[in-house]
Amino acid sequence: MATVTNGYTALSSAGSTSPTTGTATASKEIAGNFQDFLLLLTTQLKNQSPLDPLDTNQFTQQLVQFAGVEQQLKSNDTLNSILTAMQSSSSSSAASYIGMKITADGSTAKLANGAAAWTITSAKDSKKATATITDANGAAVATKPVVLTTGAQGFTWDGKDASGSVLPDGEYTLAVKAVDTTGQAVSVGTEVSGVVSAVDVSSGAPVFTVGSSAIPLAKVKTIARQ
Repeated sequence: MATVTNGYTALSSAGSTSPTTGTATASKEIAGNFQDFLLLLTTQLKNQSPLDPLDTNQFTQQLVQFAGVEQQLKSNDTLNSILTAMQSSSSSSAASYIGMKITADGSTAKLANGAAAWTITSAKDSKKATATITDANGAAVATKPVVLTTGAQGFTWDGKDASGSVLPDGEYTLAVKAVDTTGQAVSVGTEVSGVVSAVDVSSGAPVFTVGSSAIPLAKVKTIARQ
């Protein structure tokens, strides 16, 4: 006669799925089958050693723990379903941004028709500021002096390098360094704007395509219709 030694093996012998089989979906639910609970308990009581009686309280606690784990798995499945539904809704909403003009944190803008534009935000007035434009390879192509005042202001580059030659259209990056009247560095932020041509939702959070730049929704500050 086989001896049932603990709650884990009793669970297997009563016909429920063992954790090692990987077929839990095809077995009875632990939390919903109280007849198995009773069978497991009585089987252990019948086969226990008189010299080493079973601690029924401990066994009952094990069963309750198994049921608790199953309920947690159910909760996880429910949360995953809710998350999937939310992502589908987010994807549908993100599609409505296509064709809209957005402004977002960033330093790379597109040069087209002899102009590339950024918005510069300075923490305070600066005594001296320099804007450096680099191309897609990271090479500096132009350097411009800038007068900065506290707050946001526009900056437009004509697409010409230091020698006055017109550069080809493409993506260019702006970096601004500034100091105040005491020579201390001034914090300067840059923003870019453009029209959304596509939306990528493969990572969960929408990422907008503006020109050849990818801009996450979290970086978007303003959205306007064309």
